[in-house]
Amino acid sequence: MEIGEIIHTFKNSDNFWVGIARDALSVLAILAVIGILSQLFFGMWTPMVAVESGSMEPHMYRGDIIFIEDLDRTRIETLRDAPEDYISFEKKGDVILYRPYGQKGVTPVIHRAMYFVEEGEQMWEGGPDAPHEGYITKGDNKKTNSYYDQQGQISYLAPVKEEWIIGVARYKVPYIGHIRLLLS
Repeated sequence: MEIGEIIHTFKNSDNFWVGIARDALSVLAILAVIGILSQLFFGMWTPMVAVESGSMEPHMYRGDIIFIEDLDRTRIETLRDAPEDYISFEKKGDVILYRPYGQKGVTPVIHRAMYFVEEGEQMWEGGPDAPHEGYITKGDNKKTNSYYDQQGQISYLAPVKEEWIIGVARYKVPYIGHIRLLLS
């Protein structure tokens, strides 16, 4: 049997198992296309995260899906240093996704990069000196985030090192992340 006949038989067969195989191959093809497009546009195989808390309200809500761009493809504009016309999620400065202390097993944090500090520089006015260079970060929610992450429990006294950063938030799709949150 020639390859053309095999393909024709596979495409048109009424056999239950052949139908299952066709469906599985279709799903794999769709996932491959999504993966390739994600890599091309965002530089990551899995460029989406679901917001799990209200720390970024009113600019991101629990259940929003956020598309993340790989740090290798962009640079971080902080709230302090961004040009006046640079807006990300309705405010100056980029929102970054990072692993607190660089730990792989913890839930990443998605907060705004407020400014960058050098090693030995005061982390905030009247605050301690930075043990290493990195970003001072904070959630946008004024009710729940009155202090920088580095003043509280999220990244206590540790500016966010570049190697801890997964990427920069670029787009959001509201509500769809609730599905992902229900499954976890």
